[in-house]
Amino acid sequence: MNIRRAGRWTAAALLGCGLLFVGPVWTASPSLAQQPAPYVWQSVPFGGGGYVDGFAYHPRTRGILYTRTDIGGLYRYDYEAKRWLPLLDHLSRQDGDLMGVLGIALDPANPDRVYAACGLYLNPWSRKGAILRSDDRGRSWQVTELPIHVGGNADGRGSGERLMVDPHNPMILYYGSNEDGLWKSTDGGQSFARTGAAERSFSLVAADPSDASSLWAGAADGGGGLFLSRDGGQSFQRIEALPAMIPQRLAFAPDGSLYVTFAKGDGKAAVNPNHATSGAVWKRDAKSGKWRDITPAGPIPGVTGGFSGVDVSRDGTVAVSTLDRWHPGDDIYVSRDGGESWTGLQGRARHLPGAYPWLVDYLKGEDRMGHWISDLKFNPFDPDEMIYGTGYGVWMSRNLASVKGDQKVDFDFAVDNLEETATLQLVSPTGGARVMAAMGDIAGAAWDDLTRSPSAGLFTPNSENNFSVDYAGRKPELVVRTAAHSPNNGYYSRDGGASWEPFASTPYRKPAQGEGRRGPGTIAISAAGSTLVWAPERDGAYYSVDGGKSWQRSSGWPVDTEQTLRPVSDKADDRIFYVFDRSTSRILASGDGGAQFHVLVDGLPKLEPWQNAQLAVVPGRTRDLWLVTSFGLFHSPDSKSKMIQIRGVDEPWLISFGAPMPKSGYPAIFLWGKVSGIEGLWRSDDKAASWTRIDDEAHRYGELRAIAGDMVEAGTLYLAPHGRGVIVGRPANQGQKGDPF
Repeated sequence: MNIRRAGRWTAAALLGCGLLFVGPVWTASPSLAQQPAPYVWQSVPFGGGGYVDGFAYHPRTRGILYTRTDIGGLYRYDYEAKRWLPLLDHLSRQDGDLMGVLGIALDPANPDRVYAACGLYLNPWSRKGAILRSDDRGRSWQVTELPIHVGGNADGRGSGERLMVDPHNPMILYYGSNEDGLWKSTDGGQSFARTGAAERSFSLVAADPSDASSLWAGAADGGGGLFLSRDGGQSFQRIEALPAMIPQRLAFAPDGSLYVTFAKGDGKAAVNPNHATSGAVWKRDAKSGKWRDITPAGPIPGVTGGFSGVDVSRDGTVAVSTLDRWHPGDDIYVSRDGGESWTGLQGRARHLPGAYPWLVDYLKGEDRMGHWISDLKFNPFDPDEMIYGTGYGVWMSRNLASVKGDQKVDFDFAVDNLEETATLQLVSPTGGARVMAAMGDIAGAAWDDLTRSPSAGLFTPNSENNFSVDYAGRKPELVVRTAAHSPNNGYYSRDGGASWEPFASTPYRKPAQGEGRRGPGTIAISAAGSTLVWAPERDGAYYSVDGGKSWQRSSGWPVDTEQTLRPVSDKADDRIFYVFDRSTSRILASGDGGAQFHVLVDGLPKLEPWQNAQLAVVPGRTRDLWLVTSFGLFHSPDSKSKMIQIRGVDEPWLISFGAPMPKSGYPAIFLWGKVSGIEGLWRSDDKAASWTRIDDEAHRYGELRAIAGDMVEAGTLYLAPHGRGVIVGRPANQGQKGDPF
């Protein structure tokens, strides 16, 4: 059918394509929250991929190791299973910012007690920070709210630790904040108060285990510097012998000497993991108290970069890491004579990516120590084990102390169940791959097997941001995605993601100087794959009918370039695309493959720029639309039906659809939001007439970026929490293995 008149699509044409303008009238449909249904939740293996910025071994008890991440929470290592246990998956949406962990502190006198300084951002609109404390190694937590922000994902997050337990009195804790002074607790972390110290911004706080009167602190602003307090943090004196740089980390040696790493920034922001232009390593002699520069000499004179990680093993071996030494690359230097001489591990180490094919592609055949090496630690009970973090995961040595001659130090990529990855979009196709994920920094992947890191389904190259992924509803082997740094910012797959080819051209226009940031945006593919619609950020939309060889601007697309809009393809009708215009609260549709868009639904409640909205279409059903907004959930099942509001859904945030639980029934509806006043993940098997909660208090994952129901396996749901990779949930009666706790 081709009902086109005077060069534009009319309302009649839209009706002929199964589309219909719907006015502002809607009615209510009853909804009832039922008892929770037990689900089993697990990470889908990919293998790290994100920045890991701190570690803590318990100094007196073997087998206790924690790590912190900037957006993915806190983990404890299970030495028996050789995998990480996530400790903050219980956080709710309103506490999602606490997934950013700026500091770890262990009580030397109590192996079960652990503290964490949590919060993501320093912006006024972000949640204020908190100190979390646990007496059972992170199985359960108590929260002490702070009246200040904590920058777990702010510049400077790689330095530390800023949180510490006084080794001479476990009831005393110190927290050196990003920009609000030094805070102290005298009741084991139940409350904190600001001390009288004049310094505002801290990079680290540490107590000398052999001197109860000494409290050391690093200044993270101005000229930096290392400071010493003799009055419990009420005042500090600067150590004038040291350079005017920001102390990154420090370590006390068994003989009482003190090692400190420094980095100087470029003046733009706090140092670590970025902005380091120079640095040094200094040592304080235990007997004389004198300081001296012991900075390792790099392989190339004049090379830029600073220093960050530092630790001393029980046998006196010292290790330090470089920071932001982009050429010839970061390294770890080891000294067995107190810093008199150093040996770089680059060229003397062998990194074993193991079962992580994405990392093989990421490394491109090179064996490098990695970048953003903000922290490293020796296992106090095993001299062969040293762990360090990078911008893409964790390496752990097998034989550091026992290597002989020309033997290399072996490092394993120790990221099993540490899925600290920013997943930006999820889809579960109607056939082929079980789930596909577009990820920041490391591209993404398509999984056929949910028990292992994928190989055939990698989104290569694995060293770029991917922003969106979509499949053709009637031909799921056709897949498209957008990326940041590829030649034309997008790829096409004709075999379900097993292989990819870049688009021949792109509508994305890089911003000119002074225009501000503007990314490649999102893409959608029509139901049979005949048409693509691409919406670069703040730049309208473009359509292609030749597989991306050429692009034409879509008419009728919202012209407000301040908003980023996502095209949605109908998964049944090959001609239809949709978009929700946030600025006018209208749904627009195209019945000609994206060439022209017209208003489909008007009169919805107006949204503020910061409020949530998502438009979704049910796979396999033409024009079955659901709209999530901060004002409620709306539904129009076909072109003959008005859009109604679903009663009882107070505040929906994300929606998706899966295979129907009753066979041949309506697809399952998965919802993340508040239903009858209760926050959670919900499933409806009767078109939203009733809802069943499927998550529990231990599995809420903070803020979710995306959800995707499995269109083949009934009841299965995929989640993309902020910073936790991909999570899969299945009904417990399907017999899946549960969490280790």
